[in-house]
Amino acid sequence: MAEKPLWTGTASQLKNLGAFLLCVFILPIPWALWKWLTVKCRVFELTSERLLITSGILSKTTESLELYRIRDMQVTQPFFQRLFGLQTLHLITSDATTPEVVLDYLPAGAGLASLFREHIESCRMAKRVREIDIE
Repeated sequence: MAEKPLWTGTASQLKNLGAFLLCVFILPIPWALWKWLTVKCRVFELTSERLLITSGILSKTTESLELYRIRDMQVTQPFFQRLFGLQTLHLITSDATTPEVVLDYLPAGAGLASLFREHIESCRMAKRVREIDIE
Protein backbone atom coordinates (compact mmCIF):
# COMPACT_ATOMS: atom_id res chain seq x y z
CA MET A 1 0.00 0.00 0.00
CA ALA A 2 1.50 3.32 -1.06
CA GLU A 3 1.55 6.18 1.41
CA LYS A 4 -0.72 9.03 0.36
CA PRO A 5 -1.21 12.48 1.89
CA LEU A 6 -4.53 12.96 3.68
CA TRP A 7 -4.28 16.43 5.23
CA THR A 8 -1.73 19.25 5.41
CA GLY A 9 -2.06 22.38 7.52
CA THR A 10 -0.56 24.82 9.96
CA ALA A 11 -1.67 26.32 13.24
CA SER A 12 -3.75 29.48 13.21
CA GLN A 13 -1.99 32.81 13.67
CA LEU A 14 -4.46 33.43 16.49
CA LYS A 15 -1.87 31.56 18.53
CA ASN A 16 0.25 34.75 18.39
CA LEU A 17 -2.48 37.22 19.34
CA GLY A 18 -0.76 38.13 22.62
CA ALA A 19 2.59 38.64 20.91
CA PHE A 20 1.00 40.77 18.19
CA LEU A 21 -0.73 42.97 20.77
CA LEU A 22 2.55 43.41 22.64
CA CYS A 23 4.22 44.51 19.42
CA VAL A 24 1.62 47.18 18.84
CA PHE A 25 2.08 48.68 22.30
CA ILE A 26 5.56 47.72 23.55
CA LEU A 27 7.91 45.61 21.44
CA PRO A 28 9.25 46.15 17.92
CA ILE A 29 7.63 44.77 14.79
CA PRO A 30 10.49 42.36 13.83
CA TRP A 31 9.65 40.24 16.88
CA ALA A 32 6.04 39.93 15.68
CA LEU A 33 7.27 38.97 12.23
CA TRP A 34 9.49 36.26 13.75
CA LYS A 35 6.55 34.88 15.79
CA TRP A 36 4.37 34.87 12.65
CA LEU A 37 7.06 33.00 10.68
CA THR A 38 7.50 30.47 13.50
CA VAL A 39 3.84 29.46 13.30
CA LYS A 40 3.68 29.68 9.50
CA CYS A 41 6.74 27.44 9.03
CA ARG A 42 5.47 24.65 11.31
CA VAL A 43 3.57 22.39 8.92
CA PHE A 44 1.64 19.28 9.92
CA GLU A 45 1.14 16.60 7.26
CA LEU A 46 -1.01 13.56 7.94
CA THR A 47 -0.43 10.70 5.51
CA SER A 48 -2.01 7.27 5.46
CA GLU A 49 0.90 5.89 7.54
CA ARG A 50 2.65 8.78 9.33
CA LEU A 51 2.32 12.20 10.87
CA LEU A 52 5.06 14.51 9.63
CA ILE A 53 5.81 17.73 11.50
CA THR A 54 8.15 20.10 9.67
CA SER A 55 9.39 23.13 11.60
CA GLY A 56 12.05 25.78 11.35
CA ILE A 57 12.54 29.08 9.60
CA LEU A 58 16.15 29.03 8.46
CA SER A 59 16.89 25.34 9.04
CA LYS A 60 14.13 22.76 8.61
CA THR A 61 13.56 19.75 10.86
CA THR A 62 11.04 17.03 9.99
CA GLU A 63 9.76 14.79 12.73
CA SER A 64 8.07 11.56 11.67
CA LEU A 65 5.60 9.62 13.82
CA GLU A 66 4.20 6.29 12.66
CA LEU A 67 0.43 6.30 13.15
CA TYR A 68 0.33 2.85 14.72
CA ARG A 69 2.44 4.24 17.61
CA ILE A 70 -0.32 6.63 18.73
CA ARG A 71 -1.84 5.17 21.89
CA ASP A 72 -4.36 7.82 22.87
CA MET A 73 -5.78 11.07 21.54
CA GLN A 74 -7.43 13.94 23.37
CA VAL A 75 -9.25 16.81 21.68
CA THR A 76 -9.59 20.04 23.65
CA GLN A 77 -11.35 23.25 22.71
CA PRO A 78 -10.74 25.99 25.27
CA PHE A 79 -13.25 28.81 25.21
CA PHE A 80 -10.99 31.19 23.27
CA GLN A 81 -10.30 28.58 20.58
CA ARG A 82 -13.97 27.63 20.32
CA LEU A 83 -14.85 31.26 19.54
CA PHE A 84 -12.76 30.96 16.38
CA GLY A 85 -13.58 27.34 15.47
CA LEU A 86 -10.21 25.94 16.51
CA GLN A 87 -9.08 22.92 18.54
CA THR A 88 -6.01 21.27 20.04
CA LEU A 89 -5.11 17.60 19.56
CA HIS A 90 -2.97 15.90 22.22
CA LEU A 91 -1.46 12.63 20.99
CA ILE A 92 0.02 10.20 23.53
CA THR A 93 2.44 7.86 21.74
CA SER A 94 4.64 4.86 22.42
CA ASP A 95 7.47 6.53 20.51
CA ALA A 96 10.65 6.96 22.58
CA THR A 97 11.66 10.31 21.10
CA THR A 98 8.21 11.95 21.15
CA PRO A 99 6.00 10.52 23.91
CA GLU A 100 3.54 13.40 23.54
CA VAL A 101 2.68 15.46 20.47
CA VAL A 102 0.54 18.60 20.66
CA LEU A 103 -1.10 19.94 17.52
CA ASP A 104 -2.60 23.24 18.58
CA TYR A 105 -4.83 25.87 17.00
CA LEU A 106 -6.09 23.61 14.22
CA PRO A 107 -9.46 24.05 12.46
CA ALA A 108 -12.18 22.15 14.30
CA GLY A 109 -14.36 21.69 11.23
CA ALA A 110 -11.74 19.63 9.37
CA GLY A 111 -12.70 16.40 11.17
CA LEU A 112 -9.09 15.68 12.07
CA ALA A 113 -9.86 13.59 15.15
CA SER A 114 -11.95 11.10 13.20
CA LEU A 115 -9.44 11.10 10.34
CA PHE A 116 -6.64 10.29 12.78
CA ARG A 117 -8.68 7.56 14.49
CA GLU A 118 -9.66 5.90 11.22
CA HIS A 119 -6.11 5.76 9.89
CA ILE A 120 -4.54 4.76 13.20
CA GLU A 121 -6.76 1.70 13.27
CA SER A 122 -6.14 0.85 9.62
CA CYS A 123 -2.35 1.12 10.14
CA ARG A 124 -2.53 -1.18 13.15
CA MET A 125 -4.54 -3.72 11.19
CA ALA A 126 -2.23 -3.56 8.16
CA LYS A 127 0.93 -3.94 10.24
CA ARG A 128 -0.70 -6.37 12.70
CA VAL A 129 0.37 -4.32 15.68
CA ARG A 130 -1.20 -4.70 19.12
CA GLU A 131 -0.71 -2.40 22.11
CA ILE A 132 0.09 -4.17 25.38
CA ASP A 133 0.14 -2.28 28.69
CA ILE A 134 2.37 -3.82 31.35
CA GLU A 135 2.41 -2.30 34.80
